[in-house]
Amino acid sequence: MALILYFGESSAGSTSSHRAKALERLGHSVTIADPYREFKSQLQSRLMGPIHFRTGYRLMNSNVLRWLKSYVETEQKPDVVWINSGELFGPEALQLLKRLNCPIVLYNNDDPTGGRDGRRFDSLIKALPHYDLCAVMREQNVKEFYAKNAKKVIRVFMSYDEEVHRPFDNIADIPASFRSEVAFIGTWMRFEKRDEFLMKLINENIPVSIWGDRWEKSPLISKLRPYWRGNALRGRDYVAAIQGAKICLGLLSKGNRDEHTQRSLETPYSGGLFCAERTSEHQQLYNEGAEAVFWSDADECARVCKQLLNDNVLREKIRLAGMKKVRDIKAGNEDVCNTILNHESLQVLFKRQ
Repeated sequence: MALILYFGESSAGSTSSHRAKALERLGHSVTIADPYREFKSQLQSRLMGPIHFRTGYRLMNSNVLRWLKSYVETEQKPDVVWINSGELFGPEALQLLKRLNCPIVLYNNDDPTGGRDGRRFDSLIKALPHYDLCAVMREQNVKEFYAKNAKKVIRVFMSYDEEVHRPFDNIADIPASFRSEVAFIGTWMRFEKRDEFLMKLINENIPVSIWGDRWEKSPLISKLRPYWRGNALRGRDYVAAIQGAKICLGLLSKGNRDEHTQRSLETPYSGGLFCAERTSEHQQLYNEGAEAVFWSDADECARVCKQLLNDNVLREKIRLAGMKKVRDIKAGNEDVCNTILNHESLQVLFKRQ
């Protein structure tokens, strides 16, 4: 098993932390180095935080390099460096990490080359040629990373976590506060029109429950407030809200070029019935009408929800089939981490050490 130096967010609710724990469950020894904790004051500064985001974090470059030197100079050398996101690390940082003389992996589940976030990923994009393997979530990213001189790029699907998203053994253990008819768990996002979509469902008498951050920023908050049940959910509360709903909505981010999201895997794994926008990737993952249900607009979504709410047998049949399918396709963090570490390009490098 490998000794992995893992650069990424370490907070318990982060998907970065979930992947680090998955690597440990696979038997690897993982040392987590969290730049988001180290530079928390800069990244969360009301003045400098937005500036760093909009300038690709290049103004933090010297501080990041000083911090990384302690890991490069350590006596215990890793077998592999795993960098989650990579937005804070420019080419100089990667050149420094190359002194560890081991493969360097990038895992990024955003859309760095998509343009939605402006110049946020400028440092990352400049550093791409220095990674030995880049794992991305979108087919477009593969071509675009190669166009930016990345050495080797593979596309993997997003994933659930085998432990964090494990459903309750007994549904009776789910508190009433997390039970609902039709649930949407997600953030309000400017320009995505999620509020308008949910308002159309509500106007069709669909009993919607909303959990998520930033909904107070929606222009429709006065109408949506009665349906908003709290801020972002994590851990067992997140699983409870999924499993405690009769139907779970999956909304995509057009700006992020989503064809599927982590919710696409987490929802069925956690015991929810997945009801999402019809895309080629959703149809690739699930048999429509048998393992999940899809729609093209709010009107179709309302019709689908009404049918399912009125048919307990069909609803339960689809829910159980979705739970089975997502396990069959092995879309968990442990599966994805194994795929990355066992990729042939890394195995060649391991043999050279």
